Amino acid sequence: MTTTRQQVLVLYLDTSALDSKVVGWARYDGTGSARPTTGDSDEPPYETGVGALEDGWRLFQASPLVPPYPGAEHATSFLKHEFFFEKLVPR
Repeated sequence: MTTTRQQVLVLYLDTSALDSKVVGWARYDGTGSARPTTGDSDEPPYETGVGALEDGWRLFQASPLVPPYPGAEHATSFLKHEFFFEKLVPR
């Protein structure tokens, strides 16, 4: 019997557009076949969010757009444009 497991890809993009540049990323593998970790690659897995879609990743969550608090427009903060993708793969 084949079971299905989930792989998750989190992409942080330069803007809220899926075709903007990837500036950060994280991978999680529910198959147990790989143990990706932060900093294990200097190159992003895709140049844009659209690249992930073209490779078969399914988008299942995007961060809400939250305007900066007045006076904090130029403050350093978290990466705002976070997108979660998944692939369901046989194990």
